[in-house]
Amino acid sequence: MEHVSFNYEDHVRSEWVDYNGHMNDAAYARVFSLAVDAFMAHIGLDEKGINKHEYTIFTLETHLCYLREANEGEMLAVTAQLLDVDDKRLHIFFVMKNGNGEIVSTSEQMLMGIDTAQGKAAAFPKAIASIVETLWKAHKQLETPKQVGRKIGIRR
Repeated sequence: MEHVSFNYEDHVRSEWVDYNGHMNDAAYARVFSLAVDAFMAHIGLDEKGINKHEYTIFTLETHLCYLREANEGEMLAVTAQLLDVDDKRLHIFFVMKNGNGEIVSTSEQMLMGIDTAQGKAAAFPKAIASIVETLWKAHKQLETPKQVGRKIGIRR
């Protein structure tokens, strides 16, 4: 079924490596940002789709979990799972794995659809909503990843 699986691939670029010899924490966010762009294209909001529909997606909130170091040149693959949707929002969970299939990082995000002509939140255009619905039907029965909904705090 078209659109039900998403995969973004990249590698740890030399400019992302810090004084510790592995990928800098900000670079993890960068990879997830690039994955959001690729996800947007996946659902029909590449540059052409954005212009055609006068519509884009903004990130409202994100929560990153750093689970493993990534080293220069290492291959990275990011997948996405829809956790919930409504007419203009996507609650989405991205998983970044290395070339060995080990989870490197996760990013839980809330994304909002924006009408670019009006500059405000708006429902997905019909063509995009249809693709989102196809994804949602495939994802809504999946198990919720353990990193979802985490709260930051010192456990006592």
